[in-house]
Amino acid sequence: MPLPTIAQAANDLADGRTASVVLVEEALSRIGDPTGEGARAFVEVQAGSAMAAARAMDDLRAAGRPPSPWAGIPISIKDLYDQTGHVTRGGSAALSGADPALVTAPSVARLERAGFVVLGRTNMSEFAFSGLGVNPHFGTPRSPWDRATGRLPGGSSSGAAVATVDGMGFAGLGSDTGGSCRIPAALCGIVGWKPTASRVPLAGTLPLSFTLDSLGPLARSVACCALIDSLMAGEEPWSPGLPLPVAGLKLGVLQGYVTQDWDKDVTAAFEAALSRLSAAGVRIERLDLPELAEIPAVNATGGFAASEAWAWHRELIAAKREHYDPRILRRIMRGERMSAADYIILTQARARIIAAIAPRTAHLDAVVTPTCPLVPPAIAEVEDETEYNRINLLLLRNTSVANFLDRCAISLPCHRPGDAPVGFMLMGERMGDARLLAVAQAVEGVLRS
Repeated sequence: MPLPTIAQAANDLADGRTASVVLVEEALSRIGDPTGEGARAFVEVQAGSAMAAARAMDDLRAAGRPPSPWAGIPISIKDLYDQTGHVTRGGSAALSGADPALVTAPSVARLERAGFVVLGRTNMSEFAFSGLGVNPHFGTPRSPWDRATGRLPGGSSSGAAVATVDGMGFAGLGSDTGGSCRIPAALCGIVGWKPTASRVPLAGTLPLSFTLDSLGPLARSVACCALIDSLMAGEEPWSPGLPLPVAGLKLGVLQGYVTQDWDKDVTAAFEAALSRLSAAGVRIERLDLPELAEIPAVNATGGFAASEAWAWHRELIAAKREHYDPRILRRIMRGERMSAADYIILTQARARIIAAIAPRTAHLDAVVTPTCPLVPPAIAEVEDETEYNRINLLLLRNTSVANFLDRCAISLPCHRPGDAPVGFMLMGERMGDARLLAVAQAVEGVLRS
């Protein structure tokens, strides 16, 4: 039976069928289950403060004064968001001895003001610099599919995805620089949302790339993500309103650059999803954007992530190099070799590609592709460094297009129940977030039917 959504939990709270302390206790019980993934999904569990907040929300609701309909619903936050009094480690041993944060990140504080209860801090790829979800410091949580084998959860928001799919909170706050909300959502079978980067303030979060970073949720439905996103952005709370008609929507299916090396399961699930959407009246258009094939060459010197990560990390590396995962360290160190000219050329090339593509997608409701070309690989596969790098690049390839183009994007599950998880990614226009969420909800209705 599917786990409840935020809207269902809010209705149950309003009607007295449950209480916040019950929801939080259930989530904490799952986190603490020694047979589950809680010990790997979370790097810090805040059970005491979560229970205190839950009791407070129940008291406010009993008095008719809840701060919002969602007061008392438990969520998790990725270990790169600041919380007053807590150390922000970014999934790294290098920051384990850092001073606690003095101020909570605005995006988290806005959710707390609405009454959401933070259960704790979730695991992640070290410093968010990998799409695999592997963490040698705190362990690697396993995708819910084929746990006997032990498969990658996707990264970098690995713990957020596993926590959400396993009932350890109704949503997890993640970040997305090249796919870090959408990749783990795809590999764990849930929804992952990447807003247009400038909509949600980055203040109070550890950076990977200030050019590409964006903050978004992973949750069990488009509506869950849309609500959390609106609150994080400081906007009016998202309301579903009338559903968008599916018939007549225009989706452009990306060709070329994103179509290489698909698993057969990905091909089958994605093509089946397109067939179902077409049968529902969606107009499918094959879309070739040859400029996308230029992205690897444009990023050949390291890209925004390496250069901007190096600028932030260089002093910490000088002091605590031995505490870094060597694979992450090598990625950051590429930025040391980038020149000012390299960075300027990269910035100009990005602007040129964005300008060339924008008019060719403006007539579409969304551009679509599989979120990842692979179903979750075994964790053991990436113990070999060559495979680590190859699989990492493949998992990031499709999703990073939206970050490079400065657009919003979302991953929806499109596989059949019981099959390996496959994500269906929709990409919208820059600042077209509200429209894309409405389109995604309509598509979700077809894919779930």
